[in-house]
Order: sequence, then structure tokens, then C-alpha cells
Amino acid sequence: MSGIDVQQSHTPERPLARSRRYRFLWQQLPYAVALLLAIAGVAYTNISHQPLTGYWEFLALAFGVVCVLTKWSEIEGKENQFRLIWTQALHWIAVLVTMNIMLISGVQQLLPTPATSLVLLTLLALGTFLAGVNLLSPQISFLGLAMAAAVPAISWLKQSVFFFLLGAVLLIGLAISFWLRQDRRPSQVPAGMNKQAED
Repeated sequence: MSGIDVQQSHTPERPLARSRRYRFLWQQLPYAVALLLAIAGVAYTNISHQPLTGYWEFLALAFGVVCVLTKWSEIEGKENQFRLIWTQALHWIAVLVTMNIMLISGVQQLLPTPATSLVLLTLLALGTFLAGVNLLSPQISFLGLAMAAAVPAISWLKQSVFFFLLGAVLLIGLAISFWLRQDRRPSQVPAGMNKQAED
């Protein structure tokens, strides 16, 4: 087999590899957006020292939608899809109820204003991690762990170091996602290479 034939046999694989890469990045987009929204909320809380109660409640609803959407294509049958919806709805309603219990005026009097946002972020992180465990999704579980790591980061670190830490957490999460993706892909040897080896 000549070098031109080998080169032509690899040409169709390049667009296929690109489309796989774009599809993988598209699948990871909801997790990245959710993590960025959580980091933005943490950063705003750190700068303004004001509670963002409505923001964390919105994120809880958004994370519930992300959990359903990311697992929807993997589930077959209307009954299983309905089960996914109502279990996630109950899970995130419980998280929202717990958040609102923390916002009752009697409970809020026990906490300073900046601590309220930290408690709500902690509850959101716990809910996200448990949803990831329930759905067997390492990406969602990592998202919960990253948000939980942000809580001590807010209280312990100065602002510049805090952003570097959250950036490192984001990069580690992306690296884990790519690594898990590489482990699932079977090793493929192009057909032209096998023929060359035999010659």
C-alpha cells in the first residue's frame, strides 16, 4: 500500500474526530455553565457581602433541569423517563424547602448576613452531589464537590487566591471529564496501519 493510499484512508477520520470532539464539548456545556454560575454567585457574595437568596434558589431549579436533561437521552421508555422527572423534582423540592427553612426570620437572626449565602451554597452543593450519586453521574457529583470547596475558600482565602483556586477546580473538573471520556473510547488501529505492518 502506498503512502498516498494511507493518507487518503485517514482523511475521512479527521472530520469524524472533530465532530466527536464538538459533540463531547456540547455534552459538557451544561456542567461548565452550572459551575460558572455557581462561581459567579460565590464571587458576588465574596465581594458584596450580601445574601443572594433568590439566586441560589434559581440555581437549584436550574441544576434540577440540568440533571433531567443530561440523563434524558440515556433512559428508554416513558415510565423510566417519568420516574426520572418525579424523583429529580422531589429531590430538588426538598433542597428548596431546606433552603427556605434557613431563610425563616427566626433562623436568619441566628446567622450573620454573609453566612446565609454560605449556608444556601452548602445546601445547593449537597443537593448537587447527591443528585450526581443518584444518577451515577461523575460530572454532576464533581459539580457538587466544586461548590462545596468554594465555601471554605470564601471564608479562608483572599480574593485573588480564591479565584485561582476556583479556576484550578474548574480545570481539574474538565480534565477529569476528558480523562473519563478517553477511558470509555476503545482503542482503534486504522485498517491501513495493520496492512502496512503485515507487509
